[in-house]
Amino acid sequence: MKKITRIKNLNYFALTALFLSFALLMPLAADDETGDPTLAFDEEFRPSSQSPSTGTSSGGSAPVPVTVSAPPILVAPAARTLEEQRLDTLRFGTETEVAALIQTLRNEKVSYLDDELIKIARSTRNRSILSGILGFFGETEKTGLEERAIRAITERDEEANETVLAAVDYLGKVKAGAAVDCLEELIIAGEARFLNNAIRALGRLRGDSYQSPDGVELTDRTAAFLLDYYHNRGPGDETRREIVVALGETGSKEAVSFLSTLAKNTSERAALRMAALEALSKVSSDEGLDAVIEAVSSSDPNIRSSAVAALGPYSGELVDNAILEAFRDSYYRTRIGAATAAGQRRLESAVPYLRYRAENDEVPQVRDEAIKALGAINNAEAMGILDMLFSERRNSDRVRIAAAEMLLQNNSTQYGSRVLQEMEDAQSRNQTALYNGFVRVMSAAKGPGLEGIAARFLTRGGVIERSLGLDLVLNNELRSLANEVRVLLDERAYGASIARKAQSTLEKLGIL
Repeated sequence: MKKITRIKNLNYFALTALFLSFALLMPLAADDETGDPTLAFDEEFRPSSQSPSTGTSSGGSAPVPVTVSAPPILVAPAARTLEEQRLDTLRFGTETEVAALIQTLRNEKVSYLDDELIKIARSTRNRSILSGILGFFGETEKTGLEERAIRAITERDEEANETVLAAVDYLGKVKAGAAVDCLEELIIAGEARFLNNAIRALGRLRGDSYQSPDGVELTDRTAAFLLDYYHNRGPGDETRREIVVALGETGSKEAVSFLSTLAKNTSERAALRMAALEALSKVSSDEGLDAVIEAVSSSDPNIRSSAVAALGPYSGELVDNAILEAFRDSYYRTRIGAATAAGQRRLESAVPYLRYRAENDEVPQVRDEAIKALGAINNAEAMGILDMLFSERRNSDRVRIAAAEMLLQNNSTQYGSRVLQEMEDAQSRNQTALYNGFVRVMSAAKGPGLEGIAARFLTRGGVIERSLGLDLVLNNELRSLANEVRVLLDERAYGASIARKAQSTLEKLGIL
């Protein structure tokens, strides 16, 4: 036991000696330029013969300066813009982060990162990222990815199905004529997973980027290809309908004879005949009018409604009479078709019919279409009816909101303040649905005379009103209100959602 105690004591003395040796050998710091010593220890370890305050020894020797290093000045990095943050996400983010950002850009419909997105799309095979970019560019009909989309189709065995479908849809939406060969090859291959999408895209192609080897217009070429496929390759029912729709999209008169025959064929499926009528309307060749007029009298109400709606692009007394007569049809879709055709043709003789439908029809969708048609006709009589429908508070919220939308669309200067007044009145009466409806239509308003209203929303009210003001600023490019928008960048004062929307608004207008 004593031996163990002696060992412990020896260890203690050894550690103590080691510590003292280290302390005694520790050098004093010296100033490289002057040689004047500076103390390397804290104040409490100063020798007693030296004054801590003056650095002068008790023997009167020269004062010894004490060097005190100033703490480094830390400079806060400049705040990074939302664009810079998003650019970093695109360059360095994970698949999930990049895909989420692409969806955000799709929702916001912004374009300031397009160049970076094109670079990424050209080099990646990641299906989430690539299909997201193609979908975003397709929705906004932005060019720049045609070559990458064509490559996705020709190398489809190395790409995900999702990517190939996104590439096909993109080429159709941007009407990329250069894609005609690869889309025709894809259709002939007969791969069910891509077939209908490829047919749909082929019908949308146009000739801006297409060089015809034989002088045939691209639309006529694609129509001939689709007709051949329909007659000679035995497509299924759904594919046949897609071909008929695509023929209408081509706008080629080469398809009119076929479509007319199909529309008149009472033994054919109703869905296919309805698609043929819609396609004839898109081609709008007088050669197809007889088939449409004949279908107006069909015993099948679905065929009648499609035929009436298809009359919009045509002209003549026979067409006008068919549209007016269709307002009396007991099938509500036929009345909707009549309203649609009247608005498309701006048929002034239909105004009294449209007023009656807007005020009395038992089906809300018919009232909606009648009000839209009045807005499309936009003559003094139609605008007077819309004013009455909007002003009469006994009307349903739905009717008043729809009328307000048409009034703002046609004359925002005259009706902007009126809609604002009714909106505030609805808020004071706690009519939430009506108030929200007026906010929605006001946020989409475009035209002169809205600057004062936008400024009012930006500087007064709550989150909804300020958000509405930002919508008006963006929709009408009101750069004169940039300072009012910049005030809303204060997240503490106005909340994160408004601050982000204000920053996005300034960026989209190029005035941040």
